Amino acid sequence: MPMAVDFNGRPLHFIGVGGIGMSALAYVLAERQLPVSGSDCHLTHITRRLQEKGVHIFWSQEADNIAQATQTLADDTQVLPQVVCSTAISPSNPEYKAAMDAGCPMFHRSDILAALMNESQGIAIAGTHGKTTTSSMVGYLLLKAGIDPSIVIGGEVAAWQGNAHVGTSDYMVAEADESDGSLVKLSAEIGVITNIELDHPDHYSTLDEVVGIFKHFAHQCDVVIGSADCETVMNQIQPNVTYSLRPESGADYIATDICETSQGTTAEIWERGQRLGELHLAILGRHNLSNALAAIAVARRLGVEFDVISTIMATFEGAKRRFDHRGFHNNILFIDDYAHHPSEIKVTLAAAKVKSTESLEGVNQRLVVAVFQPHRYSRITTLLQEFSMAFAEADQVIVTDIYSAGEKNPSGITGEDVTSAIGEHHTQVSYAATLDDVKAKLAALLQPGDLVIFLTAGNLNQVIPDVMDYQAKQSEKTALTSV
Repeated sequence: MPMAVDFNGRPLHFIGVGGIGMSALAYVLAERQLPVSGSDCHLTHITRRLQEKGVHIFWSQEADNIAQATQTLADDTQVLPQVVCSTAISPSNPEYKAAMDAGCPMFHRSDILAALMNESQGIAIAGTHGKTTTSSMVGYLLLKAGIDPSIVIGGEVAAWQGNAHVGTSDYMVAEADESDGSLVKLSAEIGVITNIELDHPDHYSTLDEVVGIFKHFAHQCDVVIGSADCETVMNQIQPNVTYSLRPESGADYIATDICETSQGTTAEIWERGQRLGELHLAILGRHNLSNALAAIAVARRLGVEFDVISTIMATFEGAKRRFDHRGFHNNILFIDDYAHHPSEIKVTLAAAKVKSTESLEGVNQRLVVAVFQPHRYSRITTLLQEFSMAFAEADQVIVTDIYSAGEKNPSGITGEDVTSAIGEHHTQVSYAATLDDVKAKLAALLQPGDLVIFLTAGNLNQVIPDVMDYQAKQSEKTALTSV
């Protein structure tokens, strides 16, 4: 039997505590007044928030950190920390090796999440795409409706100023990750499955393997809410409660009369054939309307009235790095998005195209400029054909070198290969190898009125402040010359 996580005062130490998933768990445990420490290489707003909660952070991953994280009791007894790591931590990591050599209890990030959910009435949000937005919606909706759940997600939300919230109720909303197979550890009162696709070929060889993980998860949930618009979910999972954007689907929750504008999406919502009312979302995209239906299904199961739901959902602003408006300079809108799979890119660019219809004074046209940083050699190699056809809604496409995320490149695929593949289906695509190349190309390309969207799960978004600063200075120059 696996060792149980001890939440009764034994210290916990997170290797790589600044990661988006790790930091959320560390925050929750620190909020519970448990002794928490961790290591990270960079001071960020996330690690600063942890420090403010009393988390002790070591600024390098060294073997000695484990000794320093060991607790000495009044009788000089030493209590080794429970050590938490993610799949990103290699067994060769010196801190990991020191923890193993010392005999520390070792846990994967998912073990901590599973233990927390086992103490709660869990609401687990799973799916290949849309997990972060849907879990943010569910958390936001229940929080504002007065249910006040604890929330652990893989993104940051302004409503709780981060990626975690410790609530007063027994409910816990959590994002359930399938990328490394750890989804099978979770059980929940309510499980949501937004869709199922092959997205992590570094871990799965076939879609059937992915389906197996989701089936295991579904069997461990009391109720499964799933999208009727995903054939794999319907055929392989057969959820208890369904939702759909297609009226003919016969799903339990349906959206009709969908109207998309640059200011948001409006639809009529139906529950098992009965009209609930009108829903307005400020965030764009039919995919986000689908995510909202999942959140509505969860809230209705917990007894929240639709008029309360519709009022709250109208104020939901989304999660950070999900169609995130970063700035508006020189009449150019800058958007940062985490999309890194062909399906995600398609729906995100469709939303960008809708946003581009927004009228601007003195602007004759508004082009969508997509800057894409391919992520992981395994994903790009496996899904190259799908990526090549994912950019139809963009007017201009810029492709960078592939962000490896630590992977080796046995196939030898390059960013130029990705550019060429997209070029077979798109006439306006170019290659900018480095981040400096991206900044130079955008300086030459962008015009007032454009919408530029950065599509990356890597470090591409680091260029956004510099590109915005350049355009702000161009705007100042224009203003001066027109005086």
